[in-house]
Amino acid sequence: MKHTVCRIIPTYLLKELMEQQDERELQGHLFNTITLSERLRARREIIGSLSAMFPMASARQRNIHDAHNGMDETASTLVLSEGGPSVGDNVVKEVYDSFGYTYDLYSNVYGRRSIDDHDMPLNGFVHWGMKFMNAFWDGKAMYFGDGDGKIIKSFTSAIDIAGHELTHGVTQYEAALEYWCDQTHQPGALNESMSDCVGSMVKQYALQQTVDNADWLIGQGIFVKDPTWALRSMKKPGTAYPNDRQPSHMRDYVNLPNDQDHDEGGVHINSGIPNYAFYLAATKIGGKVWEKTGLVWYKTLSSGLPTDCSFEIFASHTVQVAGNLFGQDSSEQKAIRDAWAAVGVAVSGLTAMEYISRKVR
Repeated sequence: MKHTVCRIIPTYLLKELMEQQDERELQGHLFNTITLSERLRARREIIGSLSAMFPMASARQRNIHDAHNGMDETASTLVLSEGGPSVGDNVVKEVYDSFGYTYDLYSNVYGRRSIDDHDMPLNGFVHWGMKFMNAFWDGKAMYFGDGDGKIIKSFTSAIDIAGHELTHGVTQYEAALEYWCDQTHQPGALNESMSDCVGSMVKQYALQQTVDNADWLIGQGIFVKDPTWALRSMKKPGTAYPNDRQPSHMRDYVNLPNDQDHDEGGVHINSGIPNYAFYLAATKIGGKVWEKTGLVWYKTLSSGLPTDCSFEIFASHTVQVAGNLFGQDSSEQKAIRDAWAAVGVAVSGLTAMEYISRKVR
């Protein structure tokens, strides 16, 4: 299986932050993070060799490692395993708890046995790199930088970041959505959106919130300058932080080159469109997001999506899944159909295979 390294903060945002700094030291920390983030692409080739480090487990198994500000898994120290005694490092405890909430949501609500549905251990590495300002999933484990403390704080304080990154693993196993997008196909934006949807669900599940009292913010609190800023807003895309470029409608879709400097075609940017559709559907349906809207999105992952999926195909699948779960022309199905219409995504009612078949005739 091909693994993609998925980062919570895209390169373009790190570069924007670097341009805003006057201090050379802060610019240097951001430059190092950008450089290291770009090197992460090489990790895809060595993931297979790391498998021996992560033996299979039964039931929930969390393993938190301290990387001691290095970038070598073999030099890290296992500091907390499932059911182990509490440790003094708050970062370790935050990751352990976030992993627990994510596992419990998938297990208790959807009956999923960890990321791969076959009891995959949840392995996390904290204190990754020196003042590393990112967090990422590499196909086998999660890695959390400490931030520099002046621009960005530790990534472990936000519950939804772990839920977001671990869900890249679920998407990897269920749909293998590719990590790029253009105006015709948007698999990377859907990949990022799915992670935001579940990240928000994990936070709401942990806090036992309904859709009406959730904040729908991803990664709120990691920016030192203003704790009200977040990485993304599902409720109001484009308002999470100053100069946020996320659109909420297809008419504002941002068409970019498919490379890392341009967010692989805008996977983090254009994810605002399906994010907003999810928010609209969830608030229309009401209740607790994981009970109905989240269930539809989760089931859609395993509904036969093409790896180069478009917003239109994904939307059509969600409507069909909602009909299967709650009945054709049910209020839930109508809410989801209306949500996609509100963000400018047409729902054809065709499955992926039917859509492809029609296109080639």
